[in-house]
Amino acid sequence: MNGVCPKCGLPKELCVCETIAKKDQQIKIKVEKRKFGKIITTIEGIDEKDIDIKELSKKLKNKLACGGTVKEGKIELQGDHAQKAKNLLIQLGFSQDTVKIG
Repeated sequence: MNGVCPKCGLPKELCVCETIAKKDQQIKIKVEKRKFGKIITTIEGIDEKDIDIKELSKKLKNKLACGGTVKEGKIELQGDHAQKAKNLLIQLGFSQDTVKIG
């Protein structure tokens, strides 16, 4: 019985908890300038309880061909990737209305 989701009670293969959680997120994407003129893109507002933020970060870094990290519940990507990150999050199943740049 270890193949059953504790939240919804469905088998792990059929679990829809993460899909439902993606629709309820309020995600903010910001571009910041750090010291020495380095630009980073910060993605915040993703609930770590419902979504594997490290796996999401890995997918974004892979698709955008950049480095980055996960700190304090935020994804930090090296470079200015605000619009591309928004488009990728929408492709990954997040609602277009809940992903904001600014």
